[in-house]
Amino acid sequence: MSDFEYRPGTTCYEYVVASLPVLSQDWKTNPAINVEGIVNDIKEQCSRKDVSIIDLFLKGYEQESLTKEFYTDASKNENRFIKEFFAFDRLVRNCKVKYLNSSLGLPETEGLMVLDKEDAANEETVSLIMEVLQKEDLLERENALDALMWQHIDHLTSWDYFNMNTILGFLAKLKIIDRWLKLDEQKGREMFRKLVGEVKGTFKGVEFNDK
Repeated sequence: MSDFEYRPGTTCYEYVVASLPVLSQDWKTNPAINVEGIVNDIKEQCSRKDVSIIDLFLKGYEQESLTKEFYTDASKNENRFIKEFFAFDRLVRNCKVKYLNSSLGLPETEGLMVLDKEDAANEETVSLIMEVLQKEDLLERENALDALMWQHIDHLTSWDYFNMNTILGFLAKLKIIDRWLKLDEQKGREMFRKLVGEVKGTFKGVEFNDK
């Protein structure tokens, strides 16, 4: 039983997640997934403050926004998910640059996104990323990188229930799915069904009653 009492101007995270669309087991019977529509539906149910957080998060998917200034601001953001997610995102991108530099015989640090204050990267994580980058098949490589990102999102939200991080984690996975819908529609739909199942699972046993 949920003890949430709605207050105007706030976000009811329980209702936001409960309102997410459900796909049938046969992905072919479902209409096309409208990722932009899902994002807009979520934002319509959020407070202005939370919408601004969502907009900041989504800005990180605009190529022109991926600057040193953006990553620096993200590293100082009060939202833990944004701070840690984009730290990992930058790590993956830097590993890609290092791999490319190695392939082309360029200096290892050429083109890296380095912040003024650097936190030491987890060597095991770096090793996993570099191992994935060794895969010759491009789609297999991208799938493996997205799997690492998906796992990291799970790690970042493992203790989050009914808060903004839950929504951001969902959106981060949705962006992964959006990319796969453009590459492989069947895989994208299967990933979306998995995502909705994961989120719905966190609400098992919770009743949503208006106060």
